[in-house]
Amino acid sequence: MSKDLRLISKEKEKKTIIKIADLKIGEDFIVIAGPCAVENERQTIETAIAVKEAGANMLRGGAFKPRTSPYAFQGLGLKGLKILEKAKQETGLPIVTEVIDSRDVSWISEYADVLQIGARNMQNFSLLKEVGKTDKPVLLKRGMYSTLKEWLSCAEYILSEGNPNVILCERGIRTFETYTRNTLDLSMVPAVKECTHLPVLVDPSHGTGKKSLIGPMSLAAIAAGSDGLIVEVHNNPEVALSDKEQQFNPAEFKAYMEKVLKLSEIMKQL
Repeated sequence: MSKDLRLISKEKEKKTIIKIADLKIGEDFIVIAGPCAVENERQTIETAIAVKEAGANMLRGGAFKPRTSPYAFQGLGLKGLKILEKAKQETGLPIVTEVIDSRDVSWISEYADVLQIGARNMQNFSLLKEVGKTDKPVLLKRGMYSTLKEWLSCAEYILSEGNPNVILCERGIRTFETYTRNTLDLSMVPAVKECTHLPVLVDPSHGTGKKSLIGPMSLAAIAAGSDGLIVEVHNNPEVALSDKEQQFNPAEFKAYMEKVLKLSEIMKQL
């Protein structure tokens, strides 16, 4: 890899373990689950309770949603963050939420346990620098057209500002294939582990865009060595305001988790 990747190089550091509450990301297998977007208090809290009961370790939920269309649901903003805070109080699950503007980093950090940088913002360098100045762990998703080197270079931006707690997330890349929403590039999981000491998660919800494919690709991600998964779950996906095709309902997620947790235990023994 490039000599410019000074801080993330596997040669220079021990494996990074990121502690959040009683979780150790990079050591424990973790599942982050929750709705694509925070729509209202009932939806979010009901979903949070369901994913906690099924075995999820953290709650995801978008209060700010960067959408392709300016007319699509953009999230509830501050109101959404306050709803996530209530869900955390109800369940004890740490919160993962996306930040899309460098001006919002400081006050979103008051609510979030992990700051997510989405695929569209992977190379938003002013945003990377700003989250690099915080003490919050950062979940950095791979851009949809990005190479491994470009992705790792963005992680280097965050580390170079003083924040060592970066979690990489493979979420699929754009290819000529149209059956799936993206092409989930699971080769990146062992590739990341060859190159860097940072933990890596997989997002099979965005990686496939199809509920029927999330389970098989999650199992494949575990077999590839992923440190965890981030999955979308909604208490009633049929009425979801975004990404309804790729969100599990609570019963589906419970069945999914039984397989995921079983395989993750098997992988620990190998």
